[in-house]
Amino acid sequence: MVQVTAPPGVADLSAYLGQGLVGHEVLIERLLIGLLAGGHLLVEGAPGLAKTRAVKWLARAVDGGFARIQCTPDLMPSDLTGTPVWRPEDGRFEFVPGPVFHNLVLVDEINRAPPKVQSALLEAMAERQVTAGDTTHPLPDPFLVVATQNPIEHDGTFPLPEAQLDRFLMHVLLDLPDAATERRILDMVEAEGQGDPVPAARLGLSDLNAAKAAAMAVHLAPPLRDYIVRLVTATRSAPFAIEIEHAVSPRGSLALAAAAKARAYLHGRDHALPEDVADVAGDALAHRLVLTWRAVAEGRTPRALVADILDSVEPL
Repeated sequence: MVQVTAPPGVADLSAYLGQGLVGHEVLIERLLIGLLAGGHLLVEGAPGLAKTRAVKWLARAVDGGFARIQCTPDLMPSDLTGTPVWRPEDGRFEFVPGPVFHNLVLVDEINRAPPKVQSALLEAMAERQVTAGDTTHPLPDPFLVVATQNPIEHDGTFPLPEAQLDRFLMHVLLDLPDAATERRILDMVEAEGQGDPVPAARLGLSDLNAAKAAAMAVHLAPPLRDYIVRLVTATRSAPFAIEIEHAVSPRGSLALAAAAKARAYLHGRDHALPEDVADVAGDALAHRLVLTWRAVAEGRTPRALVADILDSVEPL
């Protein structure tokens, strides 16, 4: 096995994001994993934790179109996907694409969007296309949705159904910073009055596609594939199945494998290790689990259950 070298721009992207996202090393890595693995991210955290800022900074440093959708309860599916518009001069309808027709789409406060909007977004995320009337329109490549949600508000929200949660490659939870990190954030914002840092060079789409191909070509040894399958199938068998109403589907195995390969690539390896799988397992699997009412009543959480599975399943 050999070390791999990232295409131009990829190596600098993490450093640039680190300038504007103090204390968010894990979030930065997850954003890059989403880019390389071609999977969508759900980022959850209290207000003021730089969820929106993170995606905006990523958009600054990567070529391609960027759009932000601020979800509200009165949002309509066409506000995302676009709508046919009548052109009297031509005597026909012309489809006008909506904001989802961009390479990077930020869906802010997705749990404020009504179910019809969430369903429209589901097709875009899963099929990478939009159907309007009897016509299907392909979305650009690459295409990445980063959705955010606020866990402390419930009025006027529509919790995401399990089927849509499963479409996200990873669900990232953000915690409040410690005192030292918060001081660094304060210093950073004070300095920003003199202007935001500018990326040395934007990552071109051709370089990004090359990096994606290299990341997905990372070697996943058969014993490591067995490890991934054993982690996922542990959610369907004793002793863990008694706490689980709906276990992880094969899509979880695919997501875990893709995320592990992307992480290995970011760490300069052409092969994945058990530590790559273990590091991303919580974010890749927990949101695909539905616990029984008894487990919830006892204070169990999907992430705690995934942690117990990691402790009980030997890597190799």
